[in-house]
Amino acid sequence: MTGSAALFTDRYELTMVDAALLDGTAHRESLFEAFARRLPDGRRYGIVAGTGRLLELIDQFRFADAELEWLRDHEVVRPATIDWLADYRFSGDIWGYREGEAYFPGSPLLTIQSTFAEAVMLETLVLSTLNYDSSVASAAARMVSVALGRPVVEMGSRRTSEHAAIAAARAAYIAGFDATSNLEAGRTWGIPTMGTAAHAFTLLHDSEEDAFQAQVNAFGPKTTLLVDTYDIAEGVDRAVRIAGLGLGAVRIDSGDLPTVVAAVREQLDELGAVDTKITVTSDLDEFMIAALSAAPVDSYGVGTAVVTGSGFPAAGMVFKLVARRDGAGEWVAVAKSSTQKLSVGGRKNAARRLDSTRTAREEMVFVGDGPDGEAEFEAGTSLRPLMVRFMTGGKADPAYLGKAGTDAARAHRAEVMQELPIDAFRLGRGDAVIPTVYR
Repeated sequence: MTGSAALFTDRYELTMVDAALLDGTAHRESLFEAFARRLPDGRRYGIVAGTGRLLELIDQFRFADAELEWLRDHEVVRPATIDWLADYRFSGDIWGYREGEAYFPGSPLLTIQSTFAEAVMLETLVLSTLNYDSSVASAAARMVSVALGRPVVEMGSRRTSEHAAIAAARAAYIAGFDATSNLEAGRTWGIPTMGTAAHAFTLLHDSEEDAFQAQVNAFGPKTTLLVDTYDIAEGVDRAVRIAGLGLGAVRIDSGDLPTVVAAVREQLDELGAVDTKITVTSDLDEFMIAALSAAPVDSYGVGTAVVTGSGFPAAGMVFKLVARRDGAGEWVAVAKSSTQKLSVGGRKNAARRLDSTRTAREEMVFVGDGPDGEAEFEAGTSLRPLMVRFMTGGKADPAYLGKAGTDAARAHRAEVMQELPIDAFRLGRGDAVIPTVYR
C-alpha cells in the first residue's frame, strides 16, 4: 500500500487526543494491549496474522496536507490539535506474539508503549488489521490441518474487497496455504500464484474440445483443465484425449464432490492417465475438506470460506489501556471492570508451558515486569517465551517486514502446530485447547 494511513481510523481516536492535549494528560506514558477475550465459537486456538502489514501501516500513519485540510474543514478537532497531528510520528515501542503464533483467550498479542496520544491513535488500525488477518489465518489453519498434507490454494479475491483480498491471501499463506490466485499478493508479498481458466474460457469457444486444445497449445499438457462446464465424464475423456496421458490435472467445481471425485479418478486410471491430479473447488470450507479426506483429491481451491474467516470475519480482538505512569513515574495497572468485558490490567509477558513431549499445556501470562521481562523464563526450558520486540523508538525490526517476514511467519506457524495437543485439530465445538493462566 502507498500513501497515508492516517484516516484509516475512527473519529473518537482524534477527539480523545484533542481533549487529552487540552487537559495535559496526552503525554502520559501508557501501555496498550490487543487481545481476544474469547475465541470464536467452536475454535480451539487462533493464529496471529497481520503484524507485518500493521508495522508498515504504522510507518505510513502520517497526516499530510490533504488529511489535515479535511480535518480542518470538517472541524473534527481544534486547530492546535491539527498542528500536533501535522508532526505525528509514532515513536514508541511495540512487542507481541510473532505472526504465525497460536493464541488463546487473554493472550497479550500486541503491546504498544508510548504516550497516550501517540498510542491511542493506532487503535483502529491495530484492530482492523489483526482482527481480519487473524480471522482468515485461523480459518485457513483449520483447513490446512484437515487437508492432510494436500496443497490448498486461496482463490477468494472476488468474494471480498480489493484490499482485503490481498491481506487474505497473505494470511492464508502464513497459515499454510500453498498459493493464491491474487497477483497483487504475489507481487507485494512474494506468495506463489496460480490459475489457468474459468468456465468462461470454455464457453467462449465453439466446443469444449476447442477450448481444451487452445489451453494446451498455450500452456502445454501439464496444465489443469476445467472439466465440468458440461458433462464431467465427457470432459475428462476429451481432456485426456487432447492433452495426452501427461495431462497435469483436471479441476472439478460442482456436483456431489465425494462421488464425482471417485468416479473421475476411476475414469482417469482406466484411460491410463494415472499421474493426472484432481483438484476441487466449489465452495469448500474446513468441513467439506474433512469430508473429502478419504476421497482421491490431490489439491483444493478455497474462496469464500477462507476470506470470510469461515463464518467469523473478525477475530474478536480488543485494544485496551492496561497501564500508565503516575505522577511519581511508577507504572499503575488500569483495567475495565464492565460486566462480561473484564480486562486484566498491568504490564505483561507471556510464555507457553510445554510438557516433556514438547506439547503445549498452558498459556502463561505474567503480570508485572512487562514484555521485556526475562526473569520468569530462567527457571527451566519448559517455558517457551512468546513475545518479541517488533518496534523500537518507532522503527520496525526489518526481520518482520515484507516477503522475508511473511516467509518467516509461515515457517513459525508450521513449528507451532507441532506443539498443540491433538484435540486442537478437532472441528467439533469445544473450548480453547489449553487454559490461560495469569501469574
